[in-house]
Amino acid sequence: VAHGEKLFATKFNTCDGQGRPETTGGGAKRAVPTHDDEGRSIGANVIAKTRSSAPDSDACGGCHAQPELGGAGDFVANVFVLAQTLDPLTQDIDASVTNDRNTLGMHGSGAIEMLTREMTVELQAQAAGLPDGVHTISSKGTDFTVEVAGGAVVATDGGIDHDLVVKPFHQVGKVISLREFSTNAMNHHHGMQAEERFDLNPAKGFDPDYDNDGVERELTIGDQTAISLFQAQLGIPQQVMPKGGAARKEVQAGEQVFADVGCVSCHTPEMTLDSATFVEPNPFNPAGTCASAADGCPDYSFDLAITGLKVTSDGSATVTAYTDLKRHNLCDDEGPGAIRWFCNEQLAQGRPDDAFEGKPGTEYFLTRKLWDVGNSDPYGHRGDLTTITEAILAHGGEGRPSRDAFEASSVADQRALVAFLKSLQIVPSSDEE
Repeated sequence: VAHGEKLFATKFNTCDGQGRPETTGGGAKRAVPTHDDEGRSIGANVIAKTRSSAPDSDACGGCHAQPELGGAGDFVANVFVLAQTLDPLTQDIDASVTNDRNTLGMHGSGAIEMLTREMTVELQAQAAGLPDGVHTISSKGTDFTVEVAGGAVVATDGGIDHDLVVKPFHQVGKVISLREFSTNAMNHHHGMQAEERFDLNPAKGFDPDYDNDGVERELTIGDQTAISLFQAQLGIPQQVMPKGGAARKEVQAGEQVFADVGCVSCHTPEMTLDSATFVEPNPFNPAGTCASAADGCPDYSFDLAITGLKVTSDGSATVTAYTDLKRHNLCDDEGPGAIRWFCNEQLAQGRPDDAFEGKPGTEYFLTRKLWDVGNSDPYGHRGDLTTITEAILAHGGEGRPSRDAFEASSVADQRALVAFLKSLQIVPSSDEE
């Protein structure tokens, strides 16, 4: 029984034999593409996981979790019976009509949103009045290249939108605030409509029942304020050091390896937040998302110290999120060890093309925050990478030098780096208490 429980809870990975690239879920053989439409080789498991015809999970416990391991699952964990016999079923998940994305954790998001507000103010101020031409602007240690014409930003290096608003949410950085994120998600995933987006929005005709379901004011302005503040106060991830002396030394050594192989060039270990006060709403919110008292949502604020953020006497704080909050291109042409894990998308979701390199916007993703990487698996924007090592080896493009340096490192150094990353974790509130 004990062994069966362990097997039920184990998250299998490719080294265990996870994946079935040449058979369907019904056991029939199937053909497997080895190259993409442009003739570049692809890894077999890039296409192995699909939500409908599966494989779609790493562990039995990934779905069987309520009220405890071995129980039932929420609606989101439904399976598609008989779809597993297909080769595989792709029409509803084809990349031409959808981007397949993994769910992100929201812990520490209050500090992240405030960081991006400060960055936005600084970047927009630097860009104001620049002469025509290509320039580098910078905030919090992150550089962005912009092209200015006629007093407006007309192109960037792909790392930010032309409005120079740093957007920290979604895998590609397209949502400005927790409020916008929540309002989008409520409508998208639940069919719950916020009055600020629909009832009170002139663009929607001030329609109190825009979805015509017979219910008005499904989510009030107060509701959206509350859900935003809840997420903003979720605890800051922390480093949880192992107890043994040798294990602690390995983590410390791994942090140095992380820097030596160049991971810190994008995964910036820390940024300074000038004011550690979270204020709702975000003044940069787009139309349809409450941005000020003029829109009907009064200001609420709280000290981010309640999230575990270490605030100094001058009111500033250091945010150790291991991200530069910039989009980067992780794709490249076939080379040694090249697998296009991060190059599967066809829909740009508003990401600008790289005007200086001619790269499509689909190849840019926001640098993933690593402060919770130790217990936020699976990895990658699709959630189809089971281990930290797999995620590192999947890097290409701007991440290839660090990826190759990691692969060339000794096994001891590789293990140390992974041990360091595993120490960066979300600490459940029950554990903190």
